[in-house]
Amino acid sequence: MSPDAETFERLAAEALDALPAPFDRAAQAVIVQVVDWPPDEMLRAMGMHDPLELTGLYEGIPLTEKSSFDQPLTPDMIWLFREPILAEWRDRGNEELGDLVRHVLVHELAHHFGWSDDDIALIDRWWE
Repeated sequence: MSPDAETFERLAAEALDALPAPFDRAAQAVIVQVVDWPPDEMLRAMGMHDPLELTGLYEGIPLTEKSSFDQPLTPDMIWLFREPILAEWRDRGNEELGDLVRHVLVHELAHHFGWSDDDIALIDRWWE
């Protein structure tokens, strides 16, 4: 039986709680939304055809580009797509689901924070 959306939400919350300072507090302001599949309009906007290619997406203005003059129309959001993540998890066969969810979440947070690859590597040593 596949892990449900609640399980993904719990894994994402655990990943957010484990972020080191100073990222932990700012990351809590981003809404994490778990859905089964990326919407067709989102795939079209990204020029993608295969929904399995998109495991997560950040929507918002990166902190490095925000201005006090910006009036946000929507909150910053990270989408986690359960079915594509599960497909990758099954394909890998040797990773914990929580590790994969954390990996996708951290890389989407990278867009929010404007992180470099070195910044990401401090938090997510995925290749080890």
